[in-house]
Amino acid sequence: MLKVSVVVPVYNAGPYLERCAPSLLGQSLATDEYEVVYVDDGSTDGSGEVLDRLAAEHPHVRVHHQENSGWPGKPRNVGVAMARGEYVQFVDQDDRLAPEALERLYAMADRNGSDIVLGKMAGSMVGPSAVFRRNREVCTVADAPLIETLTAHRMFRRAFLEEHGLRFPEGYWRMEDLLFMVRAYPKARVVSILADYPCYFWDRREDGGNNSKAAYDLADDFGRLRTIIEALAEATEPGELQDRLMRRLYRVETMSGISEPFATKAEDEERLAAYRLIRPLATGCFPPGVREGMPAMQKLRATLLEDGRPDSLLELAHRIREIRPRLDVGAVEQDGSGRLSLRLRATFHRADGTELTLVGEEGGYVLDPRFTEGIEGADGLPVTDPLAYAGGEVFVHDLSRKVWWHAEDTLEARLETLGGGRSHVVVEGSVVIDPATLAGGEPLQPGTYEVWTGIQVLGVGRRPRLSPTDAAQRVALASSPLGGTRRTVRPDWSGRGSQLRLVVKKPAPAPKPVKPPPTGLRRIYRGVLRRLPPRPRRAVKRIVAGVGSPLRRRR
Repeated sequence: MLKVSVVVPVYNAGPYLERCAPSLLGQSLATDEYEVVYVDDGSTDGSGEVLDRLAAEHPHVRVHHQENSGWPGKPRNVGVAMARGEYVQFVDQDDRLAPEALERLYAMADRNGSDIVLGKMAGSMVGPSAVFRRNREVCTVADAPLIETLTAHRMFRRAFLEEHGLRFPEGYWRMEDLLFMVRAYPKARVVSILADYPCYFWDRREDGGNNSKAAYDLADDFGRLRTIIEALAEATEPGELQDRLMRRLYRVETMSGISEPFATKAEDEERLAAYRLIRPLATGCFPPGVREGMPAMQKLRATLLEDGRPDSLLELAHRIREIRPRLDVGAVEQDGSGRLSLRLRATFHRADGTELTLVGEEGGYVLDPRFTEGIEGADGLPVTDPLAYAGGEVFVHDLSRKVWWHAEDTLEARLETLGGGRSHVVVEGSVVIDPATLAGGEPLQPGTYEVWTGIQVLGVGRRPRLSPTDAAQRVALASSPLGGTRRTVRPDWSGRGSQLRLVVKKPAPAPKPVKPPPTGLRRIYRGVLRRLPPRPRRAVKRIVAGVGSPLRRRR
């Protein structure tokens, strides 16, 4: 049996097929160990002919042509039915795999008997994800934040797909990946995460399109979301795990239409239309534990939604949009190998500069009335757990390769008393940025890297640049050798807004040897040549070249 079948749905891929294909054909896995299965969904731009040519040139490429189905679901299902590999890897027509992706993913799957393997994603359309903070050989949806990544560009054990009848919806069906993954994750006994090697590259297309872009009807979209929510409910038992998983669908997909930036930018008619479609989902699809376990701001938003207060939701969106993080950076220490250590403290502040606070004491906190004043229905909502989902991370972004890496950190949230019955949530801890091991245990390659933070407090998330609020905290940093390489790394505060950056440079090329000046007879010979007119000079050179020069014989 082949190790892997790569399934690629294709429809009018144009030049992007030429970008994708070399990455699939150039895998480090031997060509007799994997296959590429292209399913042409009725292309009319010549993509089918390109696929046939690839199949003729490469024995491990197979092509199936079919009438247009309107969406990637059916081509993927056909590809799975054609697959002969132990594992199936889904790839879109305009994306790329890294050279060792299949080899590394299969090796991890094979040693763990994995049902699903998640490979680290990179590219211009990919942000940092806590899912890929570190490798995990064995986990499940119950003990890892898998629900936070619902794309289907993963490696699946084919027998697992067959055993559970896992297939994509066919025909036009936006969010087909979400439906597939909420059914797959709860059934998987072993999920593995490969985080130390970027496997899958998802880049924004130059024409602004992608394989799943189309105009859509808002009502139909929320109808499909209801199907996704119901599918997750069917795949899980009522209780804490189901509540936690469904909380993602409530927080992201359901409330996106009543949250910033959509709510604060949309016209009233569009915003109210979305609200009228979202509210039945909120009141009819989610158990009470989903809302009750949310952090403060999300719980408040869900409460206003379920209570039927569209104007309050709009005002809340405006106020949350104005919340800003403040970063305080402690002394930055730098060793001889370019390793940086620092202390970081993050707090959130309102538009007027005052801190985002809670009022009360343990067991009886509420959002500060100064924040909720004027929002009908928002007063006195209990904040059961001020630290729910609160925390922080530090990321380093490789600008040229479009890869996000996680720095080492001990950032944790805690509640700090301010006096006068007020408290606020502080995210604080130490951070280590080691260029010698940052890239999945390997040294950073030459290029420019930006340092970012991700902070979550009271259900408000921000990703600020690591740039101290106080200019005095921006200490001078020096270039140093990058440990174990001939490269150098220079940290500085030259990014936008004085953001911390790392600039890794290649070693300087060795100087070319300097030729010694001519000596003896050779110097005399060249001096005579320079004094001759051009024609006699050429004649002398021909004579010397023809009979052999005594100058050469002296070497």
